[in-house]
Amino acid sequence: MQQSVCLVDDDSDLRKAMKQTLELAGFTVSTFPSATEALATLVPDFGGIVISDIRMPGIDGLTLFRRIATFDPDLPVILVTGHGDIPMAVQALQDGVYDFIPKPFAADRLVQSARRALEKRRLVMENRALKRAAETAGESLPLIGQTPVMERLRQTLRHIADTDVDVLVAGETGSGKEVVATLLHNWSQRRDGNFVALNCGALPETVIESELFGHEQGAFTGALKKRIGRIEHASGGTLFLDEIEAMPPATQVKMLRVLEAREVTPLGTNLVRPVDIRVIAAAKIDLGDPAQRGDFREDLYFRLNVVTLSIPPLRERRDDIPLLFSHFLTRAAERFKRDVPDVSPAVRHHLMSHSWPGNVRELSHFAERVALGVEGSLGQATIAAPTSAALPERLERYEAQILKEVLRAQRGDVKATIKALGIPRKTFYDKLQRHGINRADYAERPASEKPGR
Repeated sequence: MQQSVCLVDDDSDLRKAMKQTLELAGFTVSTFPSATEALATLVPDFGGIVISDIRMPGIDGLTLFRRIATFDPDLPVILVTGHGDIPMAVQALQDGVYDFIPKPFAADRLVQSARRALEKRRLVMENRALKRAAETAGESLPLIGQTPVMERLRQTLRHIADTDVDVLVAGETGSGKEVVATLLHNWSQRRDGNFVALNCGALPETVIESELFGHEQGAFTGALKKRIGRIEHASGGTLFLDEIEAMPPATQVKMLRVLEAREVTPLGTNLVRPVDIRVIAAAKIDLGDPAQRGDFREDLYFRLNVVTLSIPPLRERRDDIPLLFSHFLTRAAERFKRDVPDVSPAVRHHLMSHSWPGNVRELSHFAERVALGVEGSLGQATIAAPTSAALPERLERYEAQILKEVLRAQRGDVKATIKALGIPRKTFYDKLQRHGINRADYAERPASEKPGR
């Protein structure tokens, strides 16, 4: 985030001097001779801070602060005055002013206050971005993420939701395939119809046909009454077939007929019933690979493969892990009626070093154990005392700690560290700069430079 400062002072000489001081310290400064002119440019998502004199004609600094608080109470305001007394300073700080600097002041006092205020503003802005990401992802956390691949996935879902085409969703166990299917249904014109889900791998071959196609009374031993099948029940809505690769070959033939003709014939009758369905199928293997497809019918695969969506495993979007974990941890703490705990270095290291074969589902369960204080997978209790720090601050702290731990483990080797973290090179350097981490501090020194040599 750019280090932007909105500087307001009616004294032109002092305004120029303060601007010069701040610019020499690396800030980008916009100056205004009055609060009225400053207010005309300030917006709720202004990424910087405000520094203002208190004693000004028209709108004074305290009034400016109160005006700003009406549209963005999280925007830090630093007030400067040569006339302020202790009661005024105390009252201003109690009202929410970030800092109160009496004149005369040292240049370093102004610079340090501005830096702290900007750091607070950066955390606020990142927290807002996280909330927007959660809202964009919809009602289900597994699709939250700021990595490009997740942004593209959400855009694609929005784009095809109303097209009514059949969709094949590919992804590992726990990656969120049913979440994708649910969102496609909820974002489509079929949202008022039924969303009917069936796990093809969870039912024996003798039962799955009856579940899918339904049956008439007496169709087979035990069929004591007529049953509407899942396909017919989904008419007007969406049918979600999970683990479709486990569907028996005989059932595949009948399913192909349903997809081609949009009609179903229940067991025990010759009556054909039309159905208006959208089919979303999910597989945890690559059905496009004949070696993995096995006895799954090729023609059924091609019929389903109108649009294919691939959900990346968690290990391929490691930048999203802290965000997801923080959401899961907060949600679990609320459910268990506990304070949100701060986590230990062992947990932070586990988050970024573990391969997460169970993907988002495994991460969610891990967060629940952290919230309860029982990390069985780590073999020890690693929970620190609860903290009053806000979520973005905790997120920042353990992200910085992870960077340091991996740099230390890789002896400062950039290529090895980037590979271990699973993030792009530019992202790596951006994070180093943001956290003030010097990679060279972790590089292995030549033997001649080591202590005692």
